[in-house]
Amino acid sequence: MKIFITGTPERAEELKRKLPPAANVDYFEPESYIEEVDLNDYDLIFDLNLDDEPEKLAFYASLESTPVIVSSVKTQLAEMVYLCPEPFAAPLFGINGLTGFIDRPIMEMSCLNPENAGQLKKICEWLGWEVKIVADRVGMVSPRVILMIINEAFYTLQEGTASEADIDESMKLGTNYPYGPFEWCRNIGIADVYETLESLYQDTHDERYKICPLMKTRYLQDAVNS
Repeated sequence: MKIFITGTPERAEELKRKLPPAANVDYFEPESYIEEVDLNDYDLIFDLNLDDEPEKLAFYASLESTPVIVSSVKTQLAEMVYLCPEPFAAPLFGINGLTGFIDRPIMEMSCLNPENAGQLKKICEWLGWEVKIVADRVGMVSPRVILMIINEAFYTLQEGTASEADIDESMKLGTNYPYGPFEWCRNIGIADVYETLESLYQDTHDERYKICPLMKTRYLQDAVNS
C-alpha cells in the first residue's frame, strides 16, 4: 500500500510508528509544494494538520475513491466539507491527530458518512490498528476529557492553590494518569490545547470549555515568542 502523509514532523513520525513495515510511505511537510504531487498514485492519504486549515480540503477534491484521513479535532469533517469550495466525493475519515494521541493502543477515528464505517474498519485491519469510531464532533472524545482537565489545572494554578509540579504529581498519584495536566499540555503543545478548547467552546458554549485566563496568557506569550 502506498501512503501519502503530510503534517508536522512530530505528528508524521508518530504516525509512521503505527504503520506496518509493508507500507510504502511518502512524507511531505505542510510548507512543501505538494500541489505538484499526483495524489492518484496513492492508496491512502493522511493529512495530520488539516483541521488547522480546513479550506485545504480542496486539495484532495480531485480524488473519487481514495480514502482521505485527516485530523478532525479542531474542525469536524462535516464543516470541512461545507467550507470546501469544490464538491468532495472521496471517502473522508477523521483521526485524533493531536501530538501524543496518534501512537496509542486504540486509534480514535470518525466518519463523514456512517455508511463508510465498514471501509474504515477494513483499512484499520490492514494497518493493524484497533479502532474506536466516534461521532463527527469537534474535540472527538479523549481530547475533550484531557483538555478539560488541563484547563481546570490552569484555574487551580491561577488561584495559587498549588504549583505546576505539585498539581502534576498529585494528579498522577491520585488518578494513575500517565502524565500530569501540565506535562500533557507541554506534550500536546499549548497552541493546540488552547485552539481546541476554543473550538469546543464555540461549538457547545459549555462553560466546562471556557478557557482559563492564565492559559490564554501563556498561549499568547508562546505565540509572540515563537
